[in-house]
Amino acid sequence: MKQINTPISDEAIRELKVGDAVTISGVMLTGRDAVHKWMIETFIKKTRAPQGDDVQVYEELKKLLNGSIIYHCGPVVSGLDTREYKFVAAGPTTSIREEPYQADVMKHFNVKGVIGKGGMGAKTLKGCEETPGVYFHAIGGAASYIAQTVTNVHGVYKMEFGVPEAIWVIEVKDFPAVVTMDSHGGSQHAVIDDSSKKVLEDLLAKPY
Repeated sequence: MKQINTPISDEAIRELKVGDAVTISGVMLTGRDAVHKWMIETFIKKTRAPQGDDVQVYEELKKLLNGSIIYHCGPVVSGLDTREYKFVAAGPTTSIREEPYQADVMKHFNVKGVIGKGGMGAKTLKGCEETPGVYFHAIGGAASYIAQTVTNVHGVYKMEFGVPEAIWVIEVKDFPAVVTMDSHGGSQHAVIDDSSKKVLEDLLAKPY
């Protein structure tokens, strides 16, 4: 397995190929639907005026995300009352919901990796080539195990989105994943989609 540490350089990203098993260590951020929509509308397409602490959070995110990773995760977190946060469950959520946003977010913030499950589409794949970046597929159904790789919760932004949708700044040690979309145009998800369509076409073409 390849060891990946954040922040990740362009050179390290270019060395990764579809099928590479990796362990990831360092600081990353969680972000789901509300976060991506907020980033796009407020700071990338600017169709919404900043409100409250938006600008302050944005300036922090520019530093934190530069060369780092967004994890599509809606964690279960203990210690909410005392702010002694600990991840109890941290499994990946389905990534395709972020397809309209992800490439633009990657390029704007220089995000080098996206972690989730289920893969993403052509727009994100192009974003991986241009940024450059990769998509890491995490283990679905292993939320408690993955939470054990979270060694520290450094803080949280946009808690008004709710605990699962907030931006959690976490440090991980040996987070396991597999590269399924790389910066060279390779996508295991596209390969599976194509082969599945071929099987379906063959089945439909058979006389009964």
